[in-house]
Amino acid sequence: MSQDGIRVQVERYYTEKVIAHGPTALGVDWNSPESQRLRFARLMRIVDQPEPFTINDYGCGYGALVDYLQDGAFSFQYCGFDISERMIAAANASHPPSPQINFVNHERELRPADYTVASGIFNVRLETPIDEWQRYVLDTLRSLNDLSKKGFAFNVLTKYSDPEFMRSTLYYADPLFLFDYCKRTFSRLVSLLHDYPLYEFTLLVRRA
Repeated sequence: MSQDGIRVQVERYYTEKVIAHGPTALGVDWNSPESQRLRFARLMRIVDQPEPFTINDYGCGYGALVDYLQDGAFSFQYCGFDISERMIAAANASHPPSPQINFVNHERELRPADYTVASGIFNVRLETPIDEWQRYVLDTLRSLNDLSKKGFAFNVLTKYSDPEFMRSTLYYADPLFLFDYCKRTFSRLVSLLHDYPLYEFTLLVRRA
């Protein structure tokens, strides 16, 4: 399956979610707001300086990361990208127009920022064969790297999940493989976070 074909399936899946559940954690396929914010906390460890920063949110959903950043008193300029038009509509409806915050529906509208983060975009492979999905993941990581001046962060479901809870339509990655890939391909400054109570891990990739 082509990358365009994969994205069509993913777009349809998440559009159905936001239609069913609205701009909520369930609307982006998370179990709870608490787990969503826990993921944000891990991803935002990529920002290790107190100065103002720019950030791309790749697969932004309805823009929940904006609320997390505002609640945390971060000083930031934000651009959220999502392939679902319904998600972008929900994001714009939830966040008044602002020079600080922008949402786009096409990847070509993104510009390099200090940081790029991606939460949950690699989890739902549906019927895509695992080897094709993994190529899609690695291609997307190259995009995240190209969009990031100081570093990028992403999370993925872990292959160390309890077997009885694993679903055939989801992608469970090998954290050691992706750590090694990022280390060899992008930067020697890579951190693997696999010590929080979710069936996933987060990778932080900082520019050397």
